[in-house]
Amino acid sequence: MQQIVLDKPYTFIAPRLSRFWLWVGRRMCRGQLRKDFGITAVECVGAERLRASLDADHGVILVANHCRPCDPLVLDTLAREVGRPFHTIASWHLFMESKLKHFMLPRIGAFSVYREGLDRESLKCSIKILTEGKNPLVIFGEGFITRSNDRLQNFMEGPAFLARSAAKQRKDGQVVIHPVFIRYFFEGDLQASVTPVVEEIENRLSWQPQTQLSLLDRIAKVGDALLVLKEIEHLNAPQPGSPSQRLERLVDHLLAPLEAQWCAGRNDGDAMARLKRLRTAILPEMITSELTEAERAARWRQLANLYLVQQLHCYPGDYIEQPTAERILETVERYEEDLTDLARAHPPLRAIITVGEAIVADATRDRSRSSDPVTTEVRQRLDAMLEQTKALRRITPTGI
Repeated sequence: MQQIVLDKPYTFIAPRLSRFWLWVGRRMCRGQLRKDFGITAVECVGAERLRASLDADHGVILVANHCRPCDPLVLDTLAREVGRPFHTIASWHLFMESKLKHFMLPRIGAFSVYREGLDRESLKCSIKILTEGKNPLVIFGEGFITRSNDRLQNFMEGPAFLARSAAKQRKDGQVVIHPVFIRYFFEGDLQASVTPVVEEIENRLSWQPQTQLSLLDRIAKVGDALLVLKEIEHLNAPQPGSPSQRLERLVDHLLAPLEAQWCAGRNDGDAMARLKRLRTAILPEMITSELTEAERAARWRQLANLYLVQQLHCYPGDYIEQPTAERILETVERYEEDLTDLARAHPPLRAIITVGEAIVADATRDRSRSSDPVTTEVRQRLDAMLEQTKALRRITPTGI
């Protein structure tokens, strides 16, 4: 389980953008993209739209999808193309992963946000960046890494709220949101790239290599086995139904008892909204109170179940029923990451950053509509960009 929740007091980490350390970070980034993430090329489409907003001195939010851990590094190509560094809101736990990250992330423009509660300092910092309008602010609208480049999860309303708040404070110019879609294309031999990973997982399951099956059937069989193991662990037996039905049943089984204990049974919203509500309820006493060893261990077990919910939520049950090289690759990467906390690089991957037209944020929200109109428009634009960018494939991968 990755350490994405910390049982220690939160301290806001402000950006300390430095030209020197930004230069150092960019030199490190170029090698890291290829070595750690398999990214061999990055292209930008529509950068002139962002450049026009910056030339007009607007406050700019870039709302991007978040399908891979390397998305912030990839976006720096766009920053270099428009000649402005980006500020990025990043989960606090990332700053705590190492001394290097704690030092470097603020100096390349990142600042922290506490996802398990209201972070007023992060809000103030975001609004200040937009009010000053010097550099764009990057927000990953889905709120977590999805490993699904062909699907968008539910979008948070935070970007629209920040844009309106900053629009109220700006004396000149506007605050605009540019939807940004990052599309990755795998351009190598898929069979050669992912078969070793599938074989390692089969070995973990104590299976003989399932070479009698096609690659797609092997991946589906491994996925079913991994789901069955979790069903036996939490539901005592394999469950009937389609993968989507089984995933939903397991998620509800994990969340419902916790919601009864911590949220008076409240269970509205999607799995990630329910998960965040529970983390916000479970964590505070782990930080501020003296808990017995047994009580603390019990809460860590609950947080581990919530981490499993996040993993399960990232598995669209029908994702490889219409397989592409990227969908197959993402599924295998997800298997490996969930088993080992780390997915290996699979080059060559080409990233294309597409910048959408600016959406002007008004200072007030239209309360006549049940959903936030700005959030809805950003989501609709990104859905359209998801479909449009499929046509940007340059090389057809082999081994599918």
